Amino acid sequence: MKEVASRAKISYDRASYYTYLAWKKGIIDILPEKLPKTFPQYFLSIESLWFHILFVFVVSTILLALYVTKPPLIYLRYVFGSLYVLYVPGAVLLEALYPRGEELEPLERLALSIGLSLALVPLVGLILNYTPWGIRLVPIIISLALLTLSLAIIALYRKYTYFKLKFLT
Repeated sequence: MKEVASRAKISYDRASYYTYLAWKKGIIDILPEKLPKTFPQYFLSIESLWFHILFVFVVSTILLALYVTKPPLIYLRYVFGSLYVLYVPGAVLLEALYPRGEELEPLERLALSIGLSLALVPLVGLILNYTPWGIRLVPIIISLALLTLSLAIIALYRKYTYFKLKFLT
């Protein structure tokens, strides 16, 4: 960016802004110096940062739900638990169904994520109802974690195939 700013004789901020606009319009592609060529490399690259954040969020929510029972962390448990049940399963399913970011507007993604979560979570409860574990806190948390992380792995692979088609061919 410094080189672009000095060549165009504009400030660094303005050069960054114009570069962002050109990227957003599809005029240019911003690529890392070393592109990941295999799925494990993609998994460890910055492109899959969302997956790692999701994994930490799921583990944090499980730990909060199982071990926190008193204030002040109980409020964090409420917030994380609400997101864990009402938003995350649907959002991850949407990532698996629509791996490209341009396919849906952010508001559509939000609404569909909430709607799909409200459809997926009762199905998990219905399936758990017919198992020996029943509908209790631990089986529900573990089942939602397995569902969410399974869908996230599918989404990660779909994003990798899209990335491979777009940048490596």
